[in-house]
Amino acid sequence: MDPILKALELITEPYTMGVMLLAALFGLFVGAMPGLTATMATALLIPFTFFMDPIPAIAMIVTAVAMAIFAGDIPGALLRIPGTPASAAYCEESYAMTRKGHAERALGILLVCAVIGGLTGSVVLSFTAPVLAEFALQFSSFEYFWLACLGLSCGVVISSGSTLKGFVSLLIGLFVATIGLDITAGYPRFTFGNTELLGGVSFIPAMIGMFAISEIIRYFTATTSLPRPPQKAMGNIFRGLGPILYRYKRNIGRGSLIGAVVGILPGAGGDIAAWISFAISKKFSKEPEKFGTGNPEGLVDAGASNNASLAGAWVPATVFGIPGDSITAIVIGVLYMKGLNPGPMVFVNSPELIYAVFMSFFIANIALLPLGFIAIRMSRQILKVPQNVLMPVILMFCIVGSFAINNTAFGVTVMLIFGVLAYVMEENGVPVAPAILGIVLGGMLEDNFMSSMIISDGDLLGFFSRPIAATLGVTTLALWLIPPLLSLRRRRPARAE
Repeated sequence: MDPILKALELITEPYTMGVMLLAALFGLFVGAMPGLTATMATALLIPFTFFMDPIPAIAMIVTAVAMAIFAGDIPGALLRIPGTPASAAYCEESYAMTRKGHAERALGILLVCAVIGGLTGSVVLSFTAPVLAEFALQFSSFEYFWLACLGLSCGVVISSGSTLKGFVSLLIGLFVATIGLDITAGYPRFTFGNTELLGGVSFIPAMIGMFAISEIIRYFTATTSLPRPPQKAMGNIFRGLGPILYRYKRNIGRGSLIGAVVGILPGAGGDIAAWISFAISKKFSKEPEKFGTGNPEGLVDAGASNNASLAGAWVPATVFGIPGDSITAIVIGVLYMKGLNPGPMVFVNSPELIYAVFMSFFIANIALLPLGFIAIRMSRQILKVPQNVLMPVILMFCIVGSFAINNTAFGVTVMLIFGVLAYVMEENGVPVAPAILGIVLGGMLEDNFMSSMIISDGDLLGFFSRPIAATLGVTTLALWLIPPLLSLRRRRPARAE
């Protein structure tokens, strides 16, 4: 059967559609709760994927994340608290519209732009990934080594905060990736005699800890409580929306494309895409003085951008096995757990899986329009759920999920250790995303480095012996060397003065 028809049959099965509907409701709820991120929603869904086939499991994650990213706009507009980091860029702008009495209009703009951005990102993913996968079939260990280096470097350069702290975070992740048996010599590294560590640090409990437990710790250590949601009922969010969207139609297209491209960069994600789009919108606006006063122009750009980046992040994840953001890092872990190695061979061996992923993005973003409308109408009730009840329930899911990986308490211990580690890192301004990339790509980096050294008989010039490998190598080395050289050049005249 044609892989596309088979994928359509699998994704439209009543069971898969039911899973996607429940995941949509879950994603909207988690995204609308301040402090609960889309990544945390993904981490909490992992225990449920144990009992599912790959397609329902992946469709569930895609749907939940698409909903959660938009839902993060709701508390941002109503309470001035972004539900997810992806909504932080335009939180002030949307809240300014609420103070002017236009909360419905702000949320209507964000909802429609999120749907358009998500569909644009889905189109980019559907057309880009197969072409790149066909190209990637020619790659050897030399190309994959440089791709891993490039992905890790991008994760440090474009992560939030200082580059030095991003580099430290990356080293932490790479160190964690070295724990366990040496893949070449079979020698145990940093196991301290613990047999549970011989296979390395279990990826899923570590992810649950870094994204869920750290948020729980942050909640219990916070000294301020959330403000109360507004008492006024929501009106028609689509009233007067047509002229605004027509006026800013170019902004919608620009924000969607920027989001999709930024999403493809390893380690970027929706929050960086939203910040870049918002800044570009203000830079090229004919009315930049209106930004900060409740101007819909910035909302249009950034609202489309963060949702478009979600699908873009799946391009490197599916084609090369390199996560585009923290969410796809977890997804790669789920694919490994299901016996599927992300990379170009997935397009050859399981094409129906790839097409089902594309379709799930389209279905999720189309469903976002009616479900997002319902979520906005119920926003007052959602925001009233007490977090002192919610957090213990989340903790229970985390413990069950981590225990169920190998049915041992060791997974729970790993989860707690990495939860505390992520909390300490974030409290000191050290981004977590580079560490995640290090954990995911560390094994791939070492494996391809050792394979390449064996193939080239220890000759380092072998890493530049193939045209694509040489191009990737020169690009990576330029990324490492040019920024410090430019910084050194700028300092010299200053010292001379």
